[in-house]
Amino acid sequence: MNKLQFKKIDAFATKQSDGNPAGYIRLHSILDLTESEMQQIAKELKGFVNEVGYIAQTSETCFSLKFFSSECEVEFCGHATIAIMYDLINNNDKIKKLETVEILTNRGVLQVENRIESEDAVYIMSPNPIFFPLTIRTEEIRNALGIEASLIKSDEPLSIINAGLTTLIVPIKSIDAILQISPDIEDLKAFCIQYDIDIVEVFTSDVVDCNNDYRVRVFAPKFGYLEDPATGSGNSALGYYFIKNNRFNREKIIVEQNGNKNRFNIINIRKKTDNENNTKVLFGGSAITRIDGTYFLQ
Repeated sequence: MNKLQFKKIDAFATKQSDGNPAGYIRLHSILDLTESEMQQIAKELKGFVNEVGYIAQTSETCFSLKFFSSECEVEFCGHATIAIMYDLINNNDKIKKLETVEILTNRGVLQVENRIESEDAVYIMSPNPIFFPLTIRTEEIRNALGIEASLIKSDEPLSIINAGLTTLIVPIKSIDAILQISPDIEDLKAFCIQYDIDIVEVFTSDVVDCNNDYRVRVFAPKFGYLEDPATGSGNSALGYYFIKNNRFNREKIIVEQNGNKNRFNIINIRKKTDNENNTKVLFGGSAITRIDGTYFLQ
């Protein structure tokens, strides 16, 4: 029996919302567990957390991370990264003094900004974006989401962008229209598999709180559940969508996310120019630890 340090942490949670649950396994080396063992744990935790992140420290300022859902390995999981890095930085006095650390993921080495003192948040620099041509007919997208054509905004483009996960972005006319979306999980999963889409993100500029900028919902049936209540990688793709379409006209965008009109999660999206003069998107937020204990792997 293998005893593992385990936490359940809700990323992007607020006093009014539940966040997005992630499992957190701390390892001495990322090779302490095989990929089949990582997958086994994620399957055992299905319905309890959406993804499980495995982390090991590789140097004083660098950590290695892998992610698994109940269905498969996930190339990059934003909410699990927020959960793990917020907890790790906030509870280690030595690391808490650092302004930045790095994480090694399947999508490369990414920077983590420590803004716990100023914003009670950590920010993760998203992987370099990949823009794909949209070859899917709008009618197919509409049918997969189970919505009428009238709900989709015709004056804004639909796009496919990978900033961690391949994300289909769909503009919707209003918050009431977004909240009424209720796709069939199997139909949407088949659509995502057919077109190699990881997640589908719908968004509108119609919001509940006027201090926020957009309301979004994210559907992820490919990973074993219908809706992701708070997303890092999907909202990074949305950030690059706004940059491409000249709509990211301030330093930070605040996003409301989930299907509950008033008890929404909050995700911050920032843009930053890197050393090579490229505009990069960072997503940020805080997290709440719900369970801290030991996981017994047999």
